[in-house]
Amino acid sequence: MRASLSEILVQDTVRRMVDGKNVFSAVLRVESGDGSLAYAAAAGEMRVDDRYFIASVTKLYVTAAVMRLVAEGKLRLEDRIIDFFLEGTLAGLHVLRGVDYTGEITVAHLMSNTSGLQDYFFGKTASGKSAAEELLAGKDEPWPLDRILAAARTLGPRFRPGQQGRALYSDTNYELLGAVIERVTGKPIAQVFNEFIFDELGLRNTYAFQDEGDATPARIFYKSQPAHLPRYLASVTAEGGIVSTAAECMRFLKAFFAGRFFPREEIENLKRWNLILRPGTFLYGLGLEKLFIPRLLGPFFPSGEILGYWGQTSAFAWYNPPRDLYFTGTANQLAGPGHRAALRAMFRILRASARLG
Repeated sequence: MRASLSEILVQDTVRRMVDGKNVFSAVLRVESGDGSLAYAAAAGEMRVDDRYFIASVTKLYVTAAVMRLVAEGKLRLEDRIIDFFLEGTLAGLHVLRGVDYTGEITVAHLMSNTSGLQDYFFGKTASGKSAAEELLAGKDEPWPLDRILAAARTLGPRFRPGQQGRALYSDTNYELLGAVIERVTGKPIAQVFNEFIFDELGLRNTYAFQDEGDATPARIFYKSQPAHLPRYLASVTAEGGIVSTAAECMRFLKAFFAGRFFPREEIENLKRWNLILRPGTFLYGLGLEKLFIPRLLGPFFPSGEILGYWGQTSAFAWYNPPRDLYFTGTANQLAGPGHRAALRAMFRILRASARLG
């Protein structure tokens, strides 16, 4: 009975996600850890097997790569990132009130968004506009690491690395983290993803987006208009450049929490939560996110942790240990309604699961 009801529920839930005004396509896959439940549905422009940009869900793949290198003894979370770059590359990157703290930034600071470095993507530049605003206005440009570092220097840091109780979501951190991985392995981050994850799991429809002419991923929307950003997406592999499907993202998500890439017990060490208020509201640990549910709303939602990652494209990959349910998919919308639609969809299924026991 549970499986039959869940199949109908997933199909109806995805149909509700797409309204033709704010969300034009969606796909949702839900599976239980024991394999007793596995359903997927799509609506609007998408089919269940379509490729899509997972955006910042990519960062969970970065976490897997970093923790594998740590497990192999090739990297330590306490390592200073300045030691992985040529002299001068990071000069003056973190100068706060006249003091240069660049040499204090560690791998753990980047992973936990506690480095203090500002987010080049949403930070306002001298023009008064952020990179995000320029891109969404149609100015599709590449953002290589040197440009990102220049923007971070101009924006200036917000707090000292590792300052107690401070965290700031910053794509700058993950571009640096991708560069560290490249220095340690001696390989481009796209190749590291291939060898560490995609080939390991037999993912044939998952790849780092690098061909600007590749039109196979589902269209992303910003409000009511398609957002065409191939030059940008091809340049930011470490922070959000992976393309995948709901099924293959699910395979990765399950492998991540099963300890396929690093010892499973290390998951608990990733739960060093700090509250992040932008973009959205969530708790951020060491390369891992947790959905933030205000205490007043707690009685209306299933209890327990919901762990994983959001993507700016409304892509998602979440795991709810109490119900042993995994969710992957996307609403393919860069504006807020996409994330809200995905959140409502997951909560609807979790509530139904709780009622079924």
